[in-house]
Amino acid sequence: MVVVRDHQQREPSTGDITTIGLDLAKSVFQVHAIDEMGSVVMRKRLRRSQVLAFFAEIPPCLIGLEACATAHHWARELIALGHEARLMPPNYVKAYVKRNKHDVADAEAICEAVRRPSMRFVPIKTAEQQSALMMHRARDLLVRQRTMLVNALRGHLAEFGLIEAQGLHKVAKLIAIVTNENDGRVPDIARQVLQVMVNHIEDIQVRIVGLEKQVLAWHKSNPVSQRLATIPGIGPIIATAIAATVADPNTFRSGREFAAWLGLVPRQNSTGGKARLGGISKRGDSYLRRLLVNSAHTVLLCSKQAKTNPWLTSLLSRKPRLVAAVASANKTARVAWALMSRQDT
Repeated sequence: MVVVRDHQQREPSTGDITTIGLDLAKSVFQVHAIDEMGSVVMRKRLRRSQVLAFFAEIPPCLIGLEACATAHHWARELIALGHEARLMPPNYVKAYVKRNKHDVADAEAICEAVRRPSMRFVPIKTAEQQSALMMHRARDLLVRQRTMLVNALRGHLAEFGLIEAQGLHKVAKLIAIVTNENDGRVPDIARQVLQVMVNHIEDIQVRIVGLEKQVLAWHKSNPVSQRLATIPGIGPIIATAIAATVADPNTFRSGREFAAWLGLVPRQNSTGGKARLGGISKRGDSYLRRLLVNSAHTVLLCSKQAKTNPWLTSLLSRKPRLVAAVASANKTARVAWALMSRQDT
Protein backbone atom coordinates (compact mmCIF):
# COMPACT_ATOMS: atom_id res chain seq x y z
CA MET A 1 0.00 0.00 0.00
CA VAL A 2 1.49 3.29 -1.09
CA VAL A 3 0.67 6.37 0.98
CA VAL A 4 0.91 9.65 -0.87
CA ARG A 5 2.18 12.22 1.62
CA ASP A 6 2.11 15.19 -0.70
CA HIS A 7 -0.47 15.68 -3.42
CA GLN A 8 2.15 17.43 -5.51
CA GLN A 9 4.06 14.14 -5.94
CA ARG A 10 1.52 12.86 -8.47
CA GLU A 11 -1.66 13.99 -10.12
CA PRO A 12 -4.49 12.98 -7.77
CA SER A 13 -7.24 10.72 -9.11
CA THR A 14 -10.57 11.94 -7.81
CA GLY A 15 -12.24 8.68 -8.88
CA ASP A 16 -10.52 6.83 -6.01
CA ILE A 17 -11.90 9.12 -3.31
CA THR A 18 -14.41 7.58 -0.90
CA THR A 19 -14.10 9.81 2.19
CA ILE A 20 -13.14 13.47 2.61
CA GLY A 21 -12.42 15.50 5.70
CA LEU A 22 -13.20 19.18 5.10
CA ASP A 23 -11.86 21.75 7.56
CA LEU A 24 -14.07 24.83 7.30
CA ALA A 25 -12.86 28.42 7.58
CA LYS A 26 -13.79 31.92 6.46
CA SER A 27 -11.55 32.04 3.39
CA VAL A 28 -9.19 29.04 3.13
CA PHE A 29 -10.58 25.47 3.37
CA GLN A 30 -8.48 22.33 3.77
CA VAL A 31 -9.37 19.02 2.08
CA HIS A 32 -8.08 15.60 3.16
CA ALA A 33 -9.25 12.77 0.86
CA ILE A 34 -8.67 9.02 1.18
CA ASP A 35 -9.62 5.94 -0.84
CA GLU A 36 -11.42 2.78 0.20
CA MET A 37 -8.23 1.31 1.73
CA GLY A 38 -7.57 4.42 3.80
CA SER A 39 -4.65 5.65 1.69
CA VAL A 40 -4.28 9.38 1.25
CA VAL A 41 -5.33 10.45 -2.23
CA MET A 42 -5.31 14.21 -1.89
CA ARG A 43 -4.43 17.07 0.41
CA LYS A 44 -5.58 20.34 -1.03
CA ARG A 45 -6.25 23.92 -0.01
CA LEU A 46 -9.27 25.65 -1.46
CA ARG A 47 -10.39 29.24 -1.51
CA ARG A 48 -14.01 29.85 -0.61
CA SER A 49 -14.98 30.48 -4.24
CA GLN A 50 -13.43 27.15 -5.30
CA VAL A 51 -15.22 24.84 -2.86
CA LEU A 52 -18.46 24.10 -4.73
CA ALA A 53 -16.73 23.81 -8.10
CA PHE A 54 -14.22 21.34 -6.64
CA PHE A 55 -16.84 19.06 -5.07
CA ALA A 56 -19.05 19.23 -8.18
CA GLU A 57 -16.30 17.43 -10.13
CA ILE A 58 -15.85 14.65 -7.53
CA PRO A 59 -18.01 11.48 -7.59
CA PRO A 60 -20.43 11.20 -4.64
CA CYS A 61 -18.58 10.33 -1.44
CA LEU A 62 -18.74 10.70 2.34
CA ILE A 63 -17.72 14.16 3.59
CA GLY A 64 -17.09 14.93 7.24
CA LEU A 65 -17.31 18.42 8.72
CA GLU A 66 -17.10 19.88 12.20
CA ALA A 67 -20.37 21.35 13.47
CA CYS A 68 -19.11 24.91 13.65
CA ALA A 69 -20.09 28.25 12.10
CA THR A 70 -21.46 27.90 8.52
CA ALA A 71 -21.30 24.08 8.78
CA HIS A 72 -25.03 23.55 8.21
CA HIS A 73 -24.93 25.75 5.10
CA TRP A 74 -22.01 23.84 3.59
CA ALA A 75 -23.59 20.50 4.48
CA ARG A 76 -26.78 21.46 2.62
CA GLU A 77 -24.75 22.60 -0.40
CA LEU A 78 -22.74 19.37 -0.50
CA ILE A 79 -25.87 17.23 -0.19
CA ALA A 80 -27.36 19.16 -3.12
CA LEU A 81 -24.31 18.08 -5.16
CA GLY A 82 -25.04 14.42 -4.37
CA HIS A 83 -22.55 13.85 -1.54
CA GLU A 84 -23.24 12.43 1.92
CA ALA A 85 -22.33 15.15 4.44
CA ARG A 86 -22.05 14.45 8.16
CA LEU A 87 -21.50 16.97 10.94
CA MET A 88 -19.61 16.08 14.11
CA PRO A 89 -19.11 17.93 17.41
CA PRO A 90 -15.64 19.53 17.43
CA ASN A 91 -14.89 18.06 20.87
CA TYR A 92 -15.31 14.55 19.48
CA VAL A 93 -13.01 15.27 16.54
CA LYS A 94 -10.28 16.74 18.73
CA ALA A 95 -9.23 13.31 19.98
CA TYR A 96 -8.10 12.34 16.47
CA VAL A 97 -5.73 15.31 15.98
CA LYS A 98 -2.11 14.13 15.99
CA ARG A 99 0.29 16.38 17.87
CA ASN A 100 0.25 20.01 16.67
CA LYS A 101 -3.00 21.64 15.58
CA HIS A 102 -3.15 23.14 12.09
CA ASP A 103 -5.51 22.99 9.11
CA VAL A 104 -3.92 19.91 7.54
CA ALA A 105 -4.02 17.98 10.82
CA ASP A 106 -7.60 19.10 11.48
CA ALA A 107 -8.80 17.91 8.05
CA GLU A 108 -7.05 14.58 8.56
CA ALA A 109 -8.66 14.19 12.00
CA ILE A 110 -12.10 14.97 10.56
CA CYS A 111 -11.58 12.38 7.83
CA GLU A 112 -10.59 9.80 10.44
CA ALA A 113 -13.42 10.62 12.86
CA VAL A 114 -16.23 10.51 10.29
CA ARG A 115 -15.48 6.83 9.58
CA ARG A 116 -15.74 5.73 13.22
CA PRO A 117 -18.83 3.54 13.83
CA SER A 118 -19.27 4.94 17.34
CA MET A 119 -19.12 8.61 16.28
CA ARG A 120 -22.11 10.77 17.15
CA PHE A 121 -23.31 13.04 14.39
CA VAL A 122 -25.17 16.35 14.47
CA PRO A 123 -28.43 16.48 12.45
CA ILE A 124 -28.27 19.03 9.65
CA LYS A 125 -30.66 21.92 10.18
CA THR A 126 -32.81 23.34 7.43
CA ALA A 127 -32.68 26.99 6.46
CA GLU A 128 -36.09 27.47 8.11
CA GLN A 129 -34.86 26.08 11.41
CA GLN A 130 -31.77 28.28 11.33
CA SER A 131 -33.97 31.31 10.59
CA ALA A 132 -36.15 30.51 13.61
CA LEU A 133 -33.07 30.17 15.80
CA MET A 134 -31.81 33.50 14.45
CA MET A 135 -34.94 35.16 15.83
CA HIS A 136 -34.17 33.66 19.24
CA ARG A 137 -30.51 34.69 19.14
CA ALA A 138 -31.40 38.25 18.12
CA ARG A 139 -34.06 38.50 20.84
CA ASP A 140 -31.66 37.14 23.45
CA LEU A 141 -29.03 39.68 22.40
CA LEU A 142 -31.49 42.58 22.67
CA VAL A 143 -32.69 41.37 26.08
CA ARG A 144 -29.09 41.37 27.33
CA GLN A 145 -28.53 44.87 25.95
CA ARG A 146 -31.72 46.08 27.61
CA THR A 147 -30.59 44.60 30.92
CA MET A 148 -27.22 46.35 30.62
CA LEU A 149 -28.85 49.70 29.88
CA VAL A 150 -31.36 49.34 32.72
CA ASN A 151 -28.58 48.47 35.17
CA ALA A 152 -26.55 51.46 33.98
CA LEU A 153 -29.59 53.75 34.36
CA ARG A 154 -30.17 52.49 37.89
CA GLY A 155 -26.53 52.99 38.80
CA HIS A 156 -26.36 56.55 37.45
CA LEU A 157 -29.59 57.64 39.15
CA ALA A 158 -28.45 56.05 42.40
CA GLU A 159 -25.64 58.62 42.44
CA PHE A 160 -28.35 61.25 42.96
CA GLY A 161 -30.17 59.22 45.60
CA LEU A 162 -32.91 57.93 43.27
CA ILE A 163 -33.52 54.26 44.02
CA GLU A 164 -36.28 51.93 42.84
CA ALA A 165 -37.09 48.31 43.55
CA GLN A 166 -35.69 45.57 41.34
CA GLY A 167 -37.62 44.36 38.33
CA LEU A 168 -38.05 45.59 34.79
CA HIS A 169 -41.56 46.88 35.50
CA LYS A 170 -40.13 49.25 38.14
CA VAL A 171 -37.88 51.02 35.64
CA ALA A 172 -40.84 53.05 34.36
CA LYS A 173 -40.66 55.24 37.48
CA LEU A 174 -36.99 56.00 36.85
CA ILE A 175 -37.70 56.76 33.20
CA ALA A 176 -40.46 59.16 34.27
CA ILE A 177 -37.98 61.01 36.48
CA VAL A 178 -35.51 61.37 33.60
CA THR A 179 -38.13 62.57 31.11
CA ASN A 180 -39.63 65.08 33.58
CA GLU A 181 -37.68 68.27 32.97
CA ASN A 182 -39.29 69.90 36.01
CA ASP A 183 -37.76 67.32 38.38
CA GLY A 184 -34.85 69.16 39.96
CA ARG A 185 -33.30 66.08 41.53
CA VAL A 186 -31.44 65.33 38.29
CA PRO A 187 -29.00 67.98 36.93
CA ASP A 188 -29.58 69.13 33.35
CA ILE A 189 -26.28 67.74 32.05
CA ALA A 190 -26.99 64.34 33.59
CA ARG A 191 -30.56 64.41 32.27
CA GLN A 192 -29.31 64.86 28.70
CA VAL A 193 -27.04 61.84 29.03
CA LEU A 194 -29.67 59.69 30.73
CA GLN A 195 -32.24 60.65 28.09
CA VAL A 196 -30.04 59.00 25.46
CA MET A 197 -30.05 55.79 27.50
CA VAL A 198 -33.82 55.98 28.00
CA ASN A 199 -34.38 56.40 24.26
CA HIS A 200 -32.19 53.37 23.63
CA ILE A 201 -34.10 51.28 26.19
CA GLU A 202 -37.45 52.20 24.64
CA ASP A 203 -36.17 51.48 21.13
CA ILE A 204 -34.85 48.05 22.18
CA GLN A 205 -38.14 47.26 23.90
CA VAL A 206 -40.03 47.94 20.67
CA ARG A 207 -37.67 45.70 18.71
CA ILE A 208 -37.99 42.88 21.27
CA VAL A 209 -41.77 43.00 21.00
CA GLY A 210 -41.47 42.86 17.20
CA LEU A 211 -39.24 39.78 17.35
CA GLU A 212 -41.59 38.08 19.80
CA LYS A 213 -44.44 38.61 17.32
CA GLN A 214 -42.33 36.92 14.63
CA VAL A 215 -41.61 34.01 16.97
CA LEU A 216 -45.32 33.66 17.75
CA ALA A 217 -46.19 33.66 14.04
CA TRP A 218 -43.64 30.89 13.39
CA HIS A 219 -45.02 28.98 16.36
CA LYS A 220 -48.54 29.06 14.92
CA SER A 221 -47.28 27.71 11.59
CA ASN A 222 -45.20 24.86 13.06
CA PRO A 223 -47.10 21.75 14.27
CA VAL A 224 -44.21 20.45 16.38
CA SER A 225 -43.97 23.74 18.25
CA GLN A 226 -47.73 23.73 18.87
CA ARG A 227 -47.54 20.22 20.33
CA LEU A 228 -44.69 21.24 22.63
CA ALA A 229 -46.69 24.22 23.89
CA THR A 230 -49.26 21.84 25.39
CA ILE A 231 -46.70 20.77 28.03
CA PRO A 232 -47.15 22.63 31.35
CA GLY A 233 -44.38 25.18 31.77
CA ILE A 234 -43.64 25.50 28.03
CA GLY A 235 -44.86 28.50 26.06
CA PRO A 236 -44.26 29.70 22.49
CA ILE A 237 -40.70 30.89 23.22
CA ILE A 238 -39.47 27.56 24.62
CA ALA A 239 -41.55 25.52 22.16
CA THR A 240 -40.14 27.28 19.10
CA ALA A 241 -36.59 27.12 20.49
CA ILE A 242 -36.81 23.34 20.97
CA ALA A 243 -38.51 22.75 17.61
CA ALA A 244 -35.86 24.78 15.77
CA THR A 245 -32.87 23.37 17.66
CA VAL A 246 -33.76 19.67 17.56
CA ALA A 247 -33.71 18.87 13.85
CA ASP A 248 -34.35 15.14 14.39
CA PRO A 249 -35.58 13.92 17.81
CA ASN A 250 -34.84 10.32 16.81
CA THR A 251 -31.16 11.17 17.10
CA PHE A 252 -31.66 10.58 20.84
CA ARG A 253 -32.56 7.08 21.95
CA SER A 254 -34.63 8.25 24.92
CA GLY A 255 -35.80 11.28 26.83
CA ARG A 256 -33.04 10.69 29.37
CA GLU A 257 -30.46 10.97 26.61
CA PHE A 258 -32.05 14.22 25.41
CA ALA A 259 -31.94 15.63 28.96
CA ALA A 260 -28.31 14.57 29.22
CA TRP A 261 -27.56 16.34 25.92
CA LEU A 262 -29.01 19.52 27.45
CA GLY A 263 -26.70 19.17 30.46
CA LEU A 264 -29.52 18.62 32.97
CA VAL A 265 -28.00 15.50 34.52
CA PRO A 266 -25.29 15.12 37.20
CA ARG A 267 -21.66 15.17 36.14
CA GLN A 268 -20.07 11.79 36.86
CA ASN A 269 -16.60 11.05 38.19
CA SER A 270 -17.08 7.34 38.87
CA THR A 271 -14.47 4.60 39.02
CA GLY A 272 -13.93 1.25 40.68
CA GLY A 273 -17.64 0.59 40.90
CA LYS A 274 -18.19 3.70 43.02
CA ALA A 275 -20.62 6.25 41.63
CA ARG A 276 -19.63 9.84 42.33
CA LEU A 277 -22.17 12.38 41.14
CA GLY A 278 -21.63 16.14 41.21
CA GLY A 279 -23.57 19.13 39.93
CA ILE A 280 -25.25 19.15 36.54
CA SER A 281 -22.89 18.78 33.58
CA LYS A 282 -24.08 22.00 31.82
CA ARG A 283 -23.24 20.47 28.45
CA GLY A 284 -25.16 20.88 25.23
CA ASP A 285 -27.29 23.88 24.30
CA SER A 286 -26.99 26.45 27.09
CA TYR A 287 -29.85 28.57 25.69
CA LEU A 288 -32.39 25.74 25.89
CA ARG A 289 -31.14 24.72 29.33
CA ARG A 290 -31.53 28.28 30.63
CA LEU A 291 -35.06 28.56 29.23
CA LEU A 292 -36.16 25.27 30.78
CA VAL A 293 -34.64 26.01 34.19
CA ASN A 294 -36.12 29.52 34.29
CA SER A 295 -39.50 28.10 33.33
CA ALA A 296 -39.23 25.51 36.12
CA HIS A 297 -38.50 28.28 38.63
CA THR A 298 -41.62 30.11 37.49
CA VAL A 299 -43.71 26.95 37.86
CA LEU A 300 -42.42 26.37 41.40
CA LEU A 301 -43.02 29.96 42.47
CA CYS A 302 -46.22 30.97 40.72
CA SER A 303 -48.08 27.88 39.54
CA LYS A 304 -50.70 25.94 41.47
CA GLN A 305 -49.15 22.80 40.02
CA ALA A 306 -46.31 23.03 42.55
CA LYS A 307 -48.85 22.71 45.37
CA THR A 308 -51.03 19.99 43.85
CA ASN A 309 -48.48 17.80 42.06
CA PRO A 310 -47.42 14.98 44.46
CA TRP A 311 -44.06 14.54 42.75
CA LEU A 312 -43.19 18.24 43.07
CA THR A 313 -44.39 18.55 46.65
CA SER A 314 -42.43 15.46 47.67
CA LEU A 315 -39.33 16.76 45.91
CA LEU A 316 -39.59 20.20 47.52
CA SER A 317 -39.89 18.62 50.95
CA ARG A 318 -36.58 16.78 50.47
CA LYS A 319 -34.48 19.04 48.24
CA PRO A 320 -33.68 22.77 47.93
CA ARG A 321 -35.78 24.77 45.50
CA LEU A 322 -32.93 25.15 42.99
CA VAL A 323 -32.40 21.38 42.85
CA ALA A 324 -36.14 20.88 42.43
CA ALA A 325 -36.19 23.39 39.57
CA VAL A 326 -33.43 21.55 37.71
CA ALA A 327 -35.19 18.23 38.29
CA SER A 328 -38.43 19.71 36.98
CA ALA A 329 -36.59 21.04 33.90
CA ASN A 330 -35.13 17.57 33.34
CA LYS A 331 -38.59 16.03 33.46
CA THR A 332 -40.00 18.65 31.10
CA ALA A 333 -37.20 17.96 28.61
CA ARG A 334 -37.99 14.23 28.66
CA VAL A 335 -41.69 14.91 28.07
CA ALA A 336 -40.78 17.24 25.19
CA TRP A 337 -38.68 14.52 23.57
CA ALA A 338 -41.55 12.04 23.89
CA LEU A 339 -43.95 14.44 22.16
CA MET A 340 -41.52 15.12 19.32
CA SER A 341 -40.51 11.50 18.68
CA ARG A 342 -43.92 9.85 19.10
CA GLN A 343 -46.41 11.57 16.87
CA ASP A 344 -49.32 9.42 18.07
CA THR A 345 -49.11 10.53 21.75
